[in-house]
Amino acid sequence: MQKPVRISPSILSADFAKLGEEVGAITAAGADYIHIDVMDGHFVPNLTIGPGVVKALRPHSDRPFDVHLMISPVDPFIEAFVDAGADIVTVHPEAGPHLHRTLQSIKAAGVKAGVSLNPATPVEAVDYVLGDVDLILVMSVNPGFGGQSFIDSQLAKIERLRTMIDRSGRTIDLEVDGGVTPETARQVVAAGADVLVAGTAAFRGGAARYADNIRQLRGVTG
Repeated sequence: MQKPVRISPSILSADFAKLGEEVGAITAAGADYIHIDVMDGHFVPNLTIGPGVVKALRPHSDRPFDVHLMISPVDPFIEAFVDAGADIVTVHPEAGPHLHRTLQSIKAAGVKAGVSLNPATPVEAVDYVLGDVDLILVMSVNPGFGGQSFIDSQLAKIERLRTMIDRSGRTIDLEVDGGVTPETARQVVAAGADVLVAGTAAFRGGAARYADNIRQLRGVTG
């Protein structure tokens, strides 16, 4: 069953010169999760942050840290990000040879496990690991950079995953990341998503606008 919509602002769009202050401000503005994009310049064409930055940000928010690892191989880094303060660790099926083993490692570390599906990755990639998954993240852009346009073909994928989750009877977040605006939020929520990752749409206009930005993202969801 679809849960109330939650907003997970992506710090990729925050001001990196004052990242702790930004995380505190977006938390105060009503963020439900803090989305942290970790990129290695290998699995995706960008390089962002490591566990040290996550650890430094941890005191600035009491919200769950939603850590999306776009790195390969991913297994050697799971423990470091959990120790740094991750509450949810999301990985890609393509980032290691054994997705089930990777998910088991995340769960054994005591945090929630997620799987992220790139635009061309089929829903079947999660067919046999639903019992080990707390979150499924649909990438509605190709991962690597913020500010990209929403890929409309992903709406059908969200619908299929919504049906799959509901049939399983499990409590699994269905998250969407990429090109999420107040306009596209309507579409992804209608398709079945219940967590929205928003970078540009959440952080635009500076801290004085953050609460209104989040309200707009929620408002279009009813």
